[in-house]
Amino acid sequence: MKLRATLIGFTAILMWSFLALLTAASGKMPPFQLSTICFAIGSIPGLVVFILNPSRLALLKQPAKVWVTGIAGLFGYHFLYFTALRNAPAVEAGLVAYLWPLLIVVGSALLPGERLRWYHLAGAVAGLCGTFLIVGRNGIDFDGVYAVGYGAAFLSAFTWSGYSLLTRRFNAVSTDVVTGFCLATSILSLFCHLGLETTVWPETGFEWVAVIGLGLFPVGAAFYVWDYGVKNGDIQILGAASYTAPLLSTLILVLFGFAEPSWRIALACLFVTGGAVLAAQEMFRRKIPAQSAASEQDDFRPGRPKIILFYII
Repeated sequence: MKLRATLIGFTAILMWSFLALLTAASGKMPPFQLSTICFAIGSIPGLVVFILNPSRLALLKQPAKVWVTGIAGLFGYHFLYFTALRNAPAVEAGLVAYLWPLLIVVGSALLPGERLRWYHLAGAVAGLCGTFLIVGRNGIDFDGVYAVGYGAAFLSAFTWSGYSLLTRRFNAVSTDVVTGFCLATSILSLFCHLGLETTVWPETGFEWVAVIGLGLFPVGAAFYVWDYGVKNGDIQILGAASYTAPLLSTLILVLFGFAEPSWRIALACLFVTGGAVLAAQEMFRRKIPAQSAASEQDDFRPGRPKIILFYII
């Protein structure tokens, strides 16, 4: 059960790997406008589930702390990340923002029933080094004049890691609520767009396909499976493995001709892959017992995230 949930959570990392490619292909739409549309699209599968099974609407009735955590996590992270990119160079801001996997691994020691081992931390640090090689391939130059941007980037990392860790504590809350988080994030992003940006629409059908792809996967399905993964899987392994996202993203850009291969990418592969394997060594050694019929049925009791099955189908 835990292994399967971890693998499901890892599919979010795979989808985030396509974020850069699809964003580059989506045209010149400003970030908050893009966020508005993508999160609206990302909520559609959940809305379809509610239409097909109205009884699941009752699962949206959750304590205020659940809603505050979810909305602050999704909208807060994107607001701070976009703010960072507006007030600091993208390379440095991106590197600071990508502290969130390391923060998840370290913060997991505060969760009930979790123990932070040396190899979890070493794996996350190795992944951060690999990310540094990729993101900083043209050099890193932190300048105090961009302190506001760097601060926003760090807060975005803290926000997403905090959201992921707190979500683990709400493991009894159905993943259906992520639909509400996406809708709220879309609405709040719309307000930011109207107040801060000029509207720019995609110019071609290909750009619209990229926008829809963003909404369905990296800014849609990814949040549902991530929610399920951090609640039911191994959050330390997911944290360390998250550094594969920038690596895979770069490899995808190379494959599609948006970037050139280099020795840095090859070395980053060793760091990130080695770090992920190191962090997951306990799972590799663990014997996985055959899953009982009772546990299979347990996955489908009321309140469990059936919406995950909708995305897989």
